[in-house]
Amino acid sequence: MLVKWIRCTVVDRRGFERGQRKWAGLLGEPGFRGQGGGWSRGRPGVAHVFAFWESRAFYDSFMARSHDRLAAAQSGTFKDSQVKLFEYRFDVKTGFEPRFTDSDLIRVALCRIHEERVEHFTLMQEKVWNPAMAGSPGMIRGLFAEAPGHEFMVLSMWHSLSEHGKYRTERVERLALRAQTEADVAALTGDIVELEPTWTV
Repeated sequence: MLVKWIRCTVVDRRGFERGQRKWAGLLGEPGFRGQGGGWSRGRPGVAHVFAFWESRAFYDSFMARSHDRLAAAQSGTFKDSQVKLFEYRFDVKTGFEPRFTDSDLIRVALCRIHEERVEHFTLMQEKVWNPAMAGSPGMIRGLFAEAPGHEFMVLSMWHSLSEHGKYRTERVERLALRAQTEADVAALTGDIVELEPTWTV
């Protein structure tokens, strides 16, 4: 599965949201699995959109045919757009599906890993972080995905901000020590995204 992450700064909120609803046109596309997104909690005006495709071939075909027509509705409503493509590696918890209707919040982390530490980082994700997140009340599902250049995305869906907050304060420092995260990670950025139901396709 291919995961596309788009992050941008919105300059015309009403126009952007109107354009976002036009992406419902994705529903007939071969290989399309789902799309959703929302607003950053920490950065005013920053929007995140996550799209899921069965494979790179289906995605490339869509980009060549229908993408520009659908995207035209949002032209001029945003700036500083950043797009990244990731290949799905494994679930966080079990049975990841690109569904957004049962979740209020997405936590996304982008980790750039030192080349010689990639194997260790991946192993710690499976053995330390995944069980901790899977055991947290309010965490619904998630995935771990990889991009070229030793970059990884950890995406997790949560019922609510308060449940995500409980996980963070109780666990993260202790887990980071156990997983030797500092030695693995060259750069780490992330965000908390409040999902907008009208953006879900």
